[in-house]
Amino acid sequence: MHNITVLSGGMGGARFLRGLLHGIGRGLVPGVDADAVVTVVANTADDLWVHGLKVCPDLDTVMYTLGDGIDPERGWGRREETWSTKEELAAYGVEPTWFGLGDRDLATHLVRTQMLDAGYPLSQVTEALCRRWLTPTLGDRVRLLPMTDDRAETHIAIADADSPSGRRVVHFQEYWVRLRASVPAEAVVVVGLDDATPGPGVIDAITDADLVVLPPSNPVVSVGTILGVPRVREALVATRAPVVGLSPIVGGTHVRGMAEQLLTAIGVEVSAAGVGLHYGSRTDGGVLDGWLVDQVDADQVDAVVAGGLPCRAVPLMMTDLDATAAMAAAAVELVAR
Repeated sequence: MHNITVLSGGMGGARFLRGLLHGIGRGLVPGVDADAVVTVVANTADDLWVHGLKVCPDLDTVMYTLGDGIDPERGWGRREETWSTKEELAAYGVEPTWFGLGDRDLATHLVRTQMLDAGYPLSQVTEALCRRWLTPTLGDRVRLLPMTDDRAETHIAIADADSPSGRRVVHFQEYWVRLRASVPAEAVVVVGLDDATPGPGVIDAITDADLVVLPPSNPVVSVGTILGVPRVREALVATRAPVVGLSPIVGGTHVRGMAEQLLTAIGVEVSAAGVGLHYGSRTDGGVLDGWLVDQVDADQVDAVVAGGLPCRAVPLMMTDLDATAAMAAAAVELVAR
């Protein structure tokens, strides 16, 4: 295998990518060439405008992680960050005070916004930003593509007793950052998604791949939004490459994030089997050829297989690079059988 495409969200997808590249470079992923090219199609429906700046959380998390600039404890933002600008804006009472841009991170958003204002599409802006973060060697092995250059934003409907309708809609980032996903999500609405066009290279990355991977990213607001871009799901169904996914649900809940709340909102069972069957088998109108669950969910393998989807239980906790590389190797082996 020489061309691998990964449909990624932020933290979970970024950490999987580090392990995948680590494994490829050290020959730990059988059947994958040492010089394999990994194309990352990243979710952009988490994007938002803050203080007049375009912020792309998932693109930046992948870029910073692969460029070794991520804060390893938070899993997002820059390492050794300071927050003077955030504190000064709060002192002025400038909203939103709940979403802070770090001083080092701010430079990325300034450059991105200036380029967008100059007429460059997000895909070209991302390519330019990656020249700073991906070393020449890594830059030859990794491409980072926005799922679309068009504006698509995820919003979450939540209960609101003060609203005439009994609910209100907030941007996904407000739900996640300000509300900390502490209130039930009643619906997920991605504004603009139906009219979006796949970003340059996205469809080719899927149809020309030797392997497509759905990493343990959020199945609703990360991978789910990528699949919602017109023509992307159809490309997955049509590609000759095997398509394999890894469960973000371990032991009946998400490892990190808010997948549990959002799966509940769309009526999907919060379990490793539930998510796998939600994606579905390509032999039955879904998008997968194989599904990995964690060892603690081994009792769910039979249910997934009964749904027409090959499945195996392996360790899925990304505790270090070798453990994550082993996950990638298991994914390849499952669909190579």
